[in-house]
Amino acid sequence: MTTYDHIILGTGQALGPLLGKLIPTGDSIAVIEGSQVGGSCVNYGCTPTKTLVANARAIYQARRGDFFGFSTGEIHPDYSRIRERMNDIRHGGRDGLTEWMESTDNVTLIRGWGVFQGPKTIQIDHRTIEGRQVYINTGTRAFIPPIEGMDQVPYLDSGGLLDLEHCPQHLVILGGGYIGAEFAQVYRRFGAEVTIIQKDDQLMPREDADVAQGVQEILEQEGVAIHTGSEAYRVSRTEEGVCVAIRSNEGEQDVFGSHLLVAVGRRPNSSGIGLDIAGIKTDDRGYIQVDEYCRASVEGVFALGDVNGEGAFTHTSVNDAEVVLDHLFGGSRKQSDRIPVYALFTDPPLGRVGLSEKEALASGRKVLKATKPMSSISRAKEMGETQGFAKLLVDADTDLILGAAILGPGGDEVINMFATIMHSNIPCREYRKVVLVHPTISELMPWVLDNLELVSE
Repeated sequence: MTTYDHIILGTGQALGPLLGKLIPTGDSIAVIEGSQVGGSCVNYGCTPTKTLVANARAIYQARRGDFFGFSTGEIHPDYSRIRERMNDIRHGGRDGLTEWMESTDNVTLIRGWGVFQGPKTIQIDHRTIEGRQVYINTGTRAFIPPIEGMDQVPYLDSGGLLDLEHCPQHLVILGGGYIGAEFAQVYRRFGAEVTIIQKDDQLMPREDADVAQGVQEILEQEGVAIHTGSEAYRVSRTEEGVCVAIRSNEGEQDVFGSHLLVAVGRRPNSSGIGLDIAGIKTDDRGYIQVDEYCRASVEGVFALGDVNGEGAFTHTSVNDAEVVLDHLFGGSRKQSDRIPVYALFTDPPLGRVGLSEKEALASGRKVLKATKPMSSISRAKEMGETQGFAKLLVDADTDLILGAAILGPGGDEVINMFATIMHSNIPCREYRKVVLVHPTISELMPWVLDNLELVSE
């Protein structure tokens, strides 16, 4: 049995930072991967989907030629070329990461599915290895709900959708979360009919109602059909594709489509890898339990990224790796230090940081709120992108920002400014003094604070 200083199980986005710091030490490193190198982000998450978002935006903008004063004629998306561009980018990322590992002397890439045989012993097929430190980086997978007939229809998860060689004629999406909303707009812009079926009464139920409504209006203006408060209770095959039977307060109806995308949530890839044999504890949802340094219940074992349930994004996976490395090298960074920040990459995008309005009010704080529509921001008007708004939440007692939502052009970038402000504990009265570049979306954000008002529950 071969012993390594470090074993990394899975090649999700925590892998890069881990290798970047561990390789220079000269320690021996084994990386185990039974599927595609790079995990969900590189293969069917951020990299390919944001490539498609860019393609879809270009198509959308080309169709707005009259608005900007030029003629383009009828636009005909070429889905094969769209996929070719997407695959070039995602395969480049995957191949580059693979080549890095295979060309590094102290890294051994082992292809196969790893299963724990003890606290820090892992078997891959007929090979068994052990490690001084073990890092579980196995991510999550799509959750398939127990709907009648689901096992009889050719449903797709996000990976399956990206592998289609032809654009769906009518894409029916189960789930109105971030994945569903992004794919809905992208494929609508590619020419597909799109229908979203959302069980909750609003899209993205964790968000504030005004934010969810803003996103819904954007999608509906582009022709996406949305059924909120609608439960899918049966699916079946048809000659043209699939039929989804839904029920709501308005009664029952059938929704027909050529393809069915299931996007109702994720589940951790923690089953089937021998965690019980290793003595590694999980919660009731299957996520590996960790402390503030991503340490699992077995000494020398860490769980990073989506599999620990403490974040569901590439940037939180990367941050987990940074926390672990800082801990190993004598630092004091903790997972609890980070402020939640994320984005929905519709067009325009939504950037979110900190508490939502309903979370802020539930915390018992005295909350101040200010909003500003994008239609009143010069840069947005100049670009012809006036959908959405900015919302800032401030603690009335401390003058610190509690949260922000930026739905509008550059929202995914602007939100990083607020993440920095919140991390640095900069009071609003100081932020208000900052001089920012004109004309930009960002420059108006300090001015939003002039309209702060106390929020009553």
